[in-house]
Amino acid sequence: MEITERFLNYTKFDTQSNEDSPSIPSTKKQLVFAEYLKKELEREGLSDVEMDDMGYIYATLKSNTKKNVPTIGFISHYDTSPDCSGADIKARIVKDYDGGDITLSKGIVSSPSTFPELKQHVGEDIIVTDGHTLLGADDKAGIAEIVQAMCYLRDHPEIEHGDIRVAFNPDEEIGKGAHNFDVEKFACQWAYTMDGGDLGDLEYENFNAAGAKIHIKGVSVHPGYAKGKMVNANRLAVEFADMIPAKETPEETEGYEGFYHLLGIQSCTERATLSYIIRDHDRNLFENRKLFIEDCVRRMNLKYGEGTVKADISDQYYNMKEKIENNMHIIDIVLKAMQECHIAPKVAPIRGGTDGAQLSFKGLPCPNIFAGGVNFHGPYEFVSIQVMEKAMDVIVKICELTSHYND
Repeated sequence: MEITERFLNYTKFDTQSNEDSPSIPSTKKQLVFAEYLKKELEREGLSDVEMDDMGYIYATLKSNTKKNVPTIGFISHYDTSPDCSGADIKARIVKDYDGGDITLSKGIVSSPSTFPELKQHVGEDIIVTDGHTLLGADDKAGIAEIVQAMCYLRDHPEIEHGDIRVAFNPDEEIGKGAHNFDVEKFACQWAYTMDGGDLGDLEYENFNAAGAKIHIKGVSVHPGYAKGKMVNANRLAVEFADMIPAKETPEETEGYEGFYHLLGIQSCTERATLSYIIRDHDRNLFENRKLFIEDCVRRMNLKYGEGTVKADISDQYYNMKEKIENNMHIIDIVLKAMQECHIAPKVAPIRGGTDGAQLSFKGLPCPNIFAGGVNFHGPYEFVSIQVMEKAMDVIVKICELTSHYND
């Protein structure tokens, strides 16, 4: 099976996760695909194939050398984003893309004037949707690349490699993919997530992340008789939101700049809740941002009375750079692999997070490599077949280079 057919088969499964679900995985339909994937790995001849009751899949391509070679791993998630439907995906290949507009469906056009990334793929064969669902290249492209690379290594025994572990997990899109990942069972010295964007992307820095819930307690009184009595939680919510610097929001920041992002407000006169995410690459600045939120709460309570406003702040993940910078050989291997595959690396910080960030803090250094998808989480998502093939080549080359690590 070629990588394109493999990927298109994967897109037929609806694996959308659900952030409001308490179950693991968050949706039962993810397990349907997980069972399919487990059987595929068995058919392809991988060893130690197992899936736990939470849908985490682990397998091994056994070493073909007697040398002492580090065991490394490759990881991708199979859930798709809750932001856009993943059901009944109608994928289509646009062969030899000419750089113009692509009509996905009647009245739905993917245009390089809106999505200039398309221009980087002129002459390539790109897979698009019909404009009504996402595609699922995030991260089924990564899965297809990993499985295809293992098959290539299986069929080319002249390429020396050690034990290669692969793992596929649910619920990455809702921030829970690494929560139940069994690092001890995976038993690797380091790993790579194949969950990045376009050709050449390599990421080993990400945001430190926290979530904040601001709870405001109001006092509801008939408005005709409210003077000196009413505390309108709606207005206090607006006042709190105005305390956040307007220049430190997602729409005003880029690169290494952190932000406060107001996800939503639920409010009435008697009570209000503001939901924020807090992000910064720098750990000290990150801690200061959380302190700033607490200071805003303190100032509101000084004005309206103690207990009027309360903040629940919880850390979500941290910058994997803290764990990678002492293991830079794993980055050097990727850079060399890209060079030998004639790919220009694009090293940049992630303005977000990956399972690799959480796994790095669980003891598994795990940077992120491109999988080829573009315009994630929406109906204009696409992936280049040639870029998927390049990603597969990089995986193979990493395995080969690692076999010489102790030489």
